[in-house]
Amino acid sequence: MITSTGNQKVKRLVNLRKKRKARDEEKVFLVEGIRMFREVPAKRLLEVYVSESFYKREGGTVSRVLEGCAVRPEILSDTVYDYVSDTKTPQGVLCVVRQKEYTFAEAAGGERAHILVLDNLQDPGNMGTVIRTAEGAGVTGIVMSSECVDVYNPKTIRSTMGSVYRMPLYRAKDLTEAVRRMKESGIHTYAAHLDGVLSYDEADFTKPCAFFIGNEGSGLREEVAALADTYIRIPMEGEVESLNAATAAAVLMFEAARQRRQQ
Repeated sequence: MITSTGNQKVKRLVNLRKKRKARDEEKVFLVEGIRMFREVPAKRLLEVYVSESFYKREGGTVSRVLEGCAVRPEILSDTVYDYVSDTKTPQGVLCVVRQKEYTFAEAAGGERAHILVLDNLQDPGNMGTVIRTAEGAGVTGIVMSSECVDVYNPKTIRSTMGSVYRMPLYRAKDLTEAVRRMKESGIHTYAAHLDGVLSYDEADFTKPCAFFIGNEGSGLREEVAALADTYIRIPMEGEVESLNAATAAAVLMFEAARQRRQQ
């Protein structure tokens, strides 16, 4: 059992939790909690750490989940685990997971393309919520600008509730070029925009489509919005001008899902 916060393994885990550069250099990320532990794809699970009290209470569960797996859990004292953890009330199990890189084609989704294009989203919770909602709405992939928040930020990972393991994610060095590639392959592009004349529920999303969602504060950059085939709006009541980015994305994604179910 590791009992010192000065242990090199502990220092590395803290570094992976705090620093994007460290995660990217190793091509890994951290997940916490029993549910996230259970859902990790076996081939991507690299290391497992558990608190002393968790192992005494749930050691059998850990062993069953890891049955047939080469990974064996390492025990941390409760004090050390709390030091490593990113949560206020740690559940007691933490994993190091290999990142998965997707190609543009994998995120684009082929003939049934239903894509979300994120332009400079900055809030980790928003990003995680978008990824989780996208899976629920049947989105085929998410294409992000290079300036979007790190999807492997611990807060983002928690908010995905496991969807990060399954949703194809592609970070584009040049988002405008990625959008041009979509358009060349016959994907109709829609920008959620205050200048939209067409209401979102008046458009046809049954064909290959992509939705542009902009930064939480400043919206879509002009050069990205200008590439959209159609500007759409979500009609508002009262004095509300716009929705939270994750909420707007959810409205559009589930409208596309509804239309496709009725085909």
